[in-house]
Amino acid sequence: MSHTPADTAHILMEAMPYIQRYAGKTIVIKYGGNAMTDETLKHSFARDMVLLKQIGINPVVIHGGGPQIGRVLQQIGKESRFVAGMRVTDTETMEVVQMVLGGLVNQQIVHMMNQAGGRAIGLTGKDANLIIARKLHISPQDNLEQAAEAIDLGHVGEVERINPRAVRLLEEDRFIPVIAPIGVGEDGTIYNINADLVAGKMAEELNAERLLLLTNTAGVMDKNGQLLEALNEASIQAFTADGTIQGGMLPKLSCALSAIRGGAGSATILDGRVEHAVLLELLTDQGVGTMVTA
Repeated sequence: MSHTPADTAHILMEAMPYIQRYAGKTIVIKYGGNAMTDETLKHSFARDMVLLKQIGINPVVIHGGGPQIGRVLQQIGKESRFVAGMRVTDTETMEVVQMVLGGLVNQQIVHMMNQAGGRAIGLTGKDANLIIARKLHISPQDNLEQAAEAIDLGHVGEVERINPRAVRLLEEDRFIPVIAPIGVGEDGTIYNINADLVAGKMAEELNAERLLLLTNTAGVMDKNGQLLEALNEASIQAFTADGTIQGGMLPKLSCALSAIRGGAGSATILDGRVEHAVLLELLTDQGVGTMVTA
């Protein structure tokens, strides 16, 4: 589809009020799914982050890496075991998680952004005690496989608190922080944390204008498979009660609501399979997902 010069000018003008609205503001982006594994989407995501920074918006990227971790564990002959959707992480697995998330994946994202002309810096929650974590305990009712007993997930954690000073300093100095969701306990134990949870807490702590959670779905769907473009706490409760919202979408929405209660402006479950999804969501009249507001 070719644009006339007038079309191109119109697109640029359409972006202007949004650029003004978000100038100087922080946008926290959870980066995962297809957007992180498809080569075309990876390159366009990197360029999009550099563009946002260039026009005065401050992206903070939190990334996942489950499939990449699974691949390396397979290569070393270690089986992946999941309980209630979470990887059981013994000490050896945690070493692989640190190597893959904090090393390979984090540095690849940083490299791509820098190649696109940006100034990205990779961090884990261990850097400057950015993410203080505690062990995640799941109760028997959370776990359907072995209902009789609580399960020990090993080095799987949740966020106790965030010390955002390093991120703020990087933002002010025109860097793009790229953060691996690894936290450290008060006793020095290292934990693997769900990237959605870290992104939500980071958005709270930084009073982000927007939290964007990239997923492999078009957003939250109603029972007829139609996209729900906007949700708030009341509608989420109603849709959860009648079974419209279920499964993996529930923790994402609970993380979105928690971030908004804690000070983030709004949260969007975004279709990461759409090229330039973040730009379309932030800088155009057509959103590409489900927005959650207070």
